[in-house]
Amino acid sequence: MDIRSRRRRGVLAAVLVAGLAAGGCSAAGGTDEASSVAGADAGAVRPPAGAGTPGEAGAGAPDLRVDQRSIIYTGTMLVRVDDVDKAARDAVAAVTAAGGFVGGDERSSVDADARAELSLRVPAARFTGIVDELAKLGRQERREIRTEDVTEETVDLDARIATQRARVDSGRKLLARATTISDLVSLEGELAKREADLASLEAKKRRLVDLTALSTITLTLLGRDVSTADEPTDLGFMTGLRGGWKVFLSSMTLLLTVLGALLPWLVVLGVPLAALLVLLRRRRRRNPPAAPVGASPPPTVGGPQPPQVSGPQPPVPATRSAP
Repeated sequence: MDIRSRRRRGVLAAVLVAGLAAGGCSAAGGTDEASSVAGADAGAVRPPAGAGTPGEAGAGAPDLRVDQRSIIYTGTMLVRVDDVDKAARDAVAAVTAAGGFVGGDERSSVDADARAELSLRVPAARFTGIVDELAKLGRQERREIRTEDVTEETVDLDARIATQRARVDSGRKLLARATTISDLVSLEGELAKREADLASLEAKKRRLVDLTALSTITLTLLGRDVSTADEPTDLGFMTGLRGGWKVFLSSMTLLLTVLGALLPWLVVLGVPLAALLVLLRRRRRRNPPAAPVGASPPPTVGGPQPPQVSGPQPPVPATRSAP
């Protein structure tokens, strides 16, 4: 029994050693092969500078550098100035010198109540400097800066555009190999649809590129006496008195305006109508109305009395005395 057990243990040990040796060789070969393939892939395809590799993206290490991200900057400013037209010209000159342009210009010049609203497009790299320069045109009352990071949307659009271009190319190749009219018609319809989708994606990409390359600043310039909705409302007796006086003056102005509009009509129509009324009254006084037929004439003083009725008088009932 001892000899048999020793033989079994020897056989098991030999098998174990052989298995370990085979595993080490295969592991070494696999490691060399993997390293050679990785080296070839690394030499063939290299990621662009500043872009994270897929392994890094999967590990949760995104590229946080601002210059490598797509950011849309939008600003809104309210500045009170002494001369609105001059400040608007200075703002346009500053934006033009920075490489931008004016997207919209709306002005209303009425002395101290002048107002101008400009939509300015400036390069994103000069956005902060232009905002500070515009704030120096007068007294800045409001500034609002908003940012929107569209990096993921841009990357997604790039991937979809690349895929759609590949689909368009494959559709063109299939169209070139078409042999029947039915295949030709169906392939042309499919190719037209793919090209339309590609054009739509490219238009979205151009829009994003425009918004990220050129930032938008909405500048509002106000005169000295222009009131805004954000100003606090004054309360008190004097404030109510001033408001009531303004309303009274406005009402009187409106009343005089209506009276001036009606005066020509009153002169043209009122004078003949008044003359006609005067003539009618005079006629009525000259020709009094006749008495109605069958009416008894009024009694005359000292004239003949009406005839007395003769004959027996009806008996007068006796009055009863009180008990």
